Amino acid sequence: MRIAHRYTSNPSEVEDIAQDALLRAWRRRSTLRDGQRRNEWLATIVRNEAYRQHERVRPDPVAEVETQEGADDERIASTVERADLHAILESLDEEDRQLLRLRYTEDLTQQAIARRLGLPDGTVKVRLHRLRLKLRQAMIEGEGADRSQPRPTRRISAAAARGPM
Repeated sequence: MRIAHRYTSNPSEVEDIAQDALLRAWRRRSTLRDGQRRNEWLATIVRNEAYRQHERVRPDPVAEVETQEGADDERIASTVERADLHAILESLDEEDRQLLRLRYTEDLTQQAIARRLGLPDGTVKVRLHRLRLKLRQAMIEGEGADRSQPRPTRRISAAAARGPM
């Protein structure tokens, strides 16, 4: 780790460089030709890892206050999306709800769903595709229903999709 300190003063970056260097050294240990020069070999690996670390794109730091405000907004939006999604799911017939439940709640593959329901694989694939389109369209229409102008198309968030059916 002392060698990594030469390349940065940030303690977390020092740890990252040291860890990546040791991992790379372990994986490439067969390339060490002279055991007497092990320290120089490892120092070269640390230097190269430090250069790689500096070349990586890092996100801009964001103030903690902004992060907290965004989290509340996301929770509210997710709750509204989830409520809209539940209302749309309730409007579907039982076969469609069962198909979605098997795919997204039980996390079955299309082939497993086809076997369980006694349907051809292609039928399950097409029905799931059409159901996703139907849900997406219903969510888009629901966004514009309470507002004077519809908002641009957006995808259903993962949090809304995970909610109970």
